[in-house]
Amino acid sequence: MRMKKDKGFEPKIIGFLCNWCSYAAADKAGAFRMTYPDNVLFIRVMCTGRIDPQMILDAYKKGADGVIIMACLPGECHYKHGNTIATRRHRLLVRLLDQFGVEEDRCRFDYVSSGEGEKFVRIVEETVRTVRRLGPLEKSRSRGGAACRSLPSKQGA
Repeated sequence: MRMKKDKGFEPKIIGFLCNWCSYAAADKAGAFRMTYPDNVLFIRVMCTGRIDPQMILDAYKKGADGVIIMACLPGECHYKHGNTIATRRHRLLVRLLDQFGVEEDRCRFDYVSSGEGEKFVRIVEETVRTVRRLGPLEKSRSRGGAACRSLPSKQGA
């Protein structure tokens, strides 16, 4: 079943960026005056391995249409294994989100090195395009609509 698209819909996306790599890549993109959509609110974390899955669930519950998690490249984590932990958590999180009708494409995980400003911009642009195509999460009809209301809260989890 195809979703009816909202005209002029601009998704709200939360981005979790590793302080040492992806946040530095965002800084590099800014230093080179690269432009990208302003649909993403970035949250700087010391390590993506420290992202509690509840933070992602809360982002959706509070109105995000999508989430981006950007970690250090494999083998380059400042904290040795944080990006490996984040990768495993993301795989589990995507399976959990699917149970609540949240499409996998709404929760992107990628690796970005501190010197990859262009890759950072490309990931943001691709994610915004993808989520825009999916439409608002509240109106998602892939699993019966209003999926985010049924997401577990910390008290109910």
